[in-house]
Amino acid sequence: MTPKTTLNLLRTLFVVFTASIGLMVGASIWEEVGFGLAAGLVFGLLVVLMDRLLKGITLRIFSSASFGLLIGFIFARLLLASNLLRGASEDTAWILGLLVYATFAYFGMMLAVRSNRDEFALVIPYVRFRQATGQEEPLVVDSNVIIDGRLPDLCATGFLSTSLIVPRFVLEELQRLADSHDPLKRERGRAALARLEQMQRNPALSVTIHEVAEESTAAVDTKLVQTAKLLDAGLLTSDSGLCAIARLQNVRVLNLHDLSRALRPVVEPGQALELTLMREGRDAHQAVGYMADGTMIVVNHARSFLGKSVHVIVTSSLLTAAGRLFFAELKPPSAEARAAAA
Repeated sequence: MTPKTTLNLLRTLFVVFTASIGLMVGASIWEEVGFGLAAGLVFGLLVVLMDRLLKGITLRIFSSASFGLLIGFIFARLLLASNLLRGASEDTAWILGLLVYATFAYFGMMLAVRSNRDEFALVIPYVRFRQATGQEEPLVVDSNVIIDGRLPDLCATGFLSTSLIVPRFVLEELQRLADSHDPLKRERGRAALARLEQMQRNPALSVTIHEVAEESTAAVDTKLVQTAKLLDAGLLTSDSGLCAIARLQNVRVLNLHDLSRALRPVVEPGQALELTLMREGRDAHQAVGYMADGTMIVVNHARSFLGKSVHVIVTSSLLTAAGRLFFAELKPPSAEARAAAA
């Protein structure tokens, strides 16, 4: 049974329950069976409608609104305790008091819902709420991160949160990939599912499959952002377009490509490196080597050193569509090396 079917079943049972209560009340008190049944049915449908309208309200928002309501009630009580309305008639004082309570309650709820954890410390000076750090904040995981394969090792380093959330539609996307007729896609999908299962068995990680309450025809990127906002979580992906969309909606995003670029060693002109030449370059005298992170360095006048490890000096760089390309020259042998060769 899907989550949507379960919710609809519970709503139906609630409406049937309220209709039955209305039927019993109508038969015993009003002696109008039809009126009682209709009243119970309408009441149940109104409650279900309110539930549908409040589906975007999370427990965090509800608790913040309750706290703001309490603060507003206290301030209204203090204001009315000052006998501000002592000159008004009883009916006028009751109406104005009700307006004061409603106004302070409204402003208290609105301010509390718009506030973050740190701002609560201004209201309660000696109680400071613990702020979730980047390692503690749950992360909604995109399918491309699971397919990438680096996530388990990255979580093991401790730089990422150990609380990972995989939405149901992401799991279904991986399942469709594993059932694809394309052998390459099928292999990638099956490897991703096996990797996800391995992460679930890891006691150091908390991998949760989030059941989406409502089925939606929206795009996967839109549903990922909505899920992250609903759960007050970050978003882990390697899709630059999704990162831009999420940041526009104030969702914290971690991009694996950004992390990879930040961890690349800095290569500057004049820097000496030891490099193994792997293949021929475009020109007849060139050879190409790669650094540990995959950065390509083209070495001039080094074709005869293919397959060997040589010392080079970086001379220049060129920004291309695939990334930054570096050029280098062979490092001249030192005086000691020339003397030994002689």
